[in-house]
Amino acid sequence: MGLRKKRHDKQGAAASSGDWAVELRGVRRQYGRGGGAVHALRGIELALPRGTFTAVMGPSGSGKSTFLQCAAGLDRPTDGTVALGGTTITGMSENRLTELRRTRLGFVFQAFNLLPSLTVEQNVLLPMRLAGQRPDKRRAAEVLAQVGLGDKGRRRPGELSGGQQQRVAIARALVTRPDVIFADEPTGALDTTTAAEVLGLLRSAVDHMGATVVMVTHDPAAAAHADRVLFLADGLIVDHLERAGADRIADRMRTLTARTPVGVAA
Repeated sequence: MGLRKKRHDKQGAAASSGDWAVELRGVRRQYGRGGGAVHALRGIELALPRGTFTAVMGPSGSGKSTFLQCAAGLDRPTDGTVALGGTTITGMSENRLTELRRTRLGFVFQAFNLLPSLTVEQNVLLPMRLAGQRPDKRRAAEVLAQVGLGDKGRRRPGELSGGQQQRVAIARALVTRPDVIFADEPTGALDTTTAAEVLGLLRSAVDHMGATVVMVTHDPAAAAHADRVLFLADGLIVDHLERAGADRIADRMRTLTARTPVGVAA
C-alpha cells in the first residue's frame, strides 16, 4: 500500500531504521483466549517517517484505540515489535517504558487532562518534573508563545476556554521535544472553529518544529490536516490516502463502514 515510503533526500535513499519515528512490525493484540478471544490488531506492518502527520480512522470497533495504545507503549502487543524513534520498546520493563513516555513522547487527549490545581506554566512543565529534570521555564514560555498563550502562564486551567486548555495540552506535549506526539480525538470536545485552530497548531508543530504527530480521529475534517490517513478495519490497515481533502476522506470512510461488519475491538 505504499505505507513504507522512502524519505526523499538528495540521494533518494531509503530511510534507515533510525529515520522512522514509529515502527510496528507484525503487531497483533489479542484479549482473552479460545472462542471468546478478541483480535483487536491482526498483524500491523507500518513505518512512519519523522516529521510527518498521520491520521488514523476506522469504523467503531476497528482497533483504533488499541493501535494507539500499542504504538505509544501504553499497552503491550501479543506478538510483534514496536519501535519509537529507533528504540525498540517491546519487552522493555514498565519502569523504562514510563521513563521513555515521559521524556520522548507527548500526549494530547480529548479531555485535556490538565491538573486544575496547577498553573498553566506548571502543567506545561509537568513532564519535565515527572522525568526528574529541572523545570525549564524558558522552554515553557517558548512553547506557550508558540501556541498563542504567552500571557497565560499564571492562569489556572479553569480560567481558560476549552480551546485554550487544549492549546496548553499541546504545549505540554511539545515541551520535551518528543520523538512522537500521540493525539487521541484531540478536537472531540471542541467546536468547529476552535478545532480547526488546534489542528492548525498540530500541523504547524510538524511543519515548523519537526514534530511527528499520530492522531486518532473520527472527523474527516480533522484528518484532512494530516499528510496521510490510515484506515483500520477489523484490526488491519486496509487503505490509506495521501494529502486528501475532507470530502474524499469522508467518502472513503462511508465506503469502508458500509462494507465492514462492526467489530468488538476498541
